Amino acid sequence: MKKFVISTILASLLGTSLMAQTNRGDIEKSNKIAVSKGMQNAINSQAQIVKEAIKSLEFAAKAEIALNKNDKKQALANIEKALGKLEVILSSKNAPKELPINSHISMEEFLGSVKDIKKVVNHVKTLLNKNRVQEARTLLNTLKSEIDIDVVSLPLTTYPNALKLAAKYISDNKINKAKEVLDIALNTFNKTTTIIPLPLVKATNLINISAELSKKGKKEDALKYLQAAEEELNRSEALGYVSHSSTTYKALHQAIEKVRKEIKGKNKAEKLFDALKAKLKDFKDKIFSK
Repeated sequence: MKKFVISTILASLLGTSLMAQTNRGDIEKSNKIAVSKGMQNAINSQAQIVKEAIKSLEFAAKAEIALNKNDKKQALANIEKALGKLEVILSSKNAPKELPINSHISMEEFLGSVKDIKKVVNHVKTLLNKNRVQEARTLLNTLKSEIDIDVVSLPLTTYPNALKLAAKYISDNKINKAKEVLDIALNTFNKTTTIIPLPLVKATNLINISAELSKKGKKEDALKYLQAAEEELNRSEALGYVSHSSTTYKALHQAIEKVRKEIKGKNKAEKLFDALKAKLKDFKDKIFSK
């Protein structure tokens, strides 16, 4: 079973011709920090692998080994231990439906501009029209700017019941059925892939900096960071990171424009920044979520 969830974090900003070199460097530096923090957050979120789940699997495997030796007593003892490792987790108020037992994190970053993305897309279309599918696929696979978190999890909706059923079969002296159930339990996992689009976290980071600069009355700098955030949104849209949120890219751009006008005017943009951040957060949280 595969479940694809798409959330947010970082990417690469190429800057614009409107920015002075020093400002461009500052923006790129802040984005590199955001990328680094985003990657570290992803790693930390997966570091808390539930030890009880892994131990439970070990005991379940030992139970199967014991059955192969026709040692019903030891098999039952191991199943009891396997279930015991899950008791605390299952009895908690907000018991999860799945327990992660392994994960892999990788990152790919597309450094090109929106124009570069469109060029690649157009070339892919040309290749497909010529039925050069494999070349098109290779090119299409470069259009990524994301952190991918692959997590293998133990399904708590079925695993404990499988252990209990195996124990019942052992008690009923139905050893082959017990083996079959344990084998299924030990080989049934859910794989979840969380995709974190890099441009959106960059946009979030840049908007946060812009808000702080605006508070300090540094209008020009605030506007430059806001412009950089808008470019990241353009990059995200061009790469096809869409959301189930009621917020759209159009709505985000409109919110940015309102902030921009306020910065240029009375400079009372704090509430507008908060509204923009809320829209962006909702958009990020619901990207490709299933």
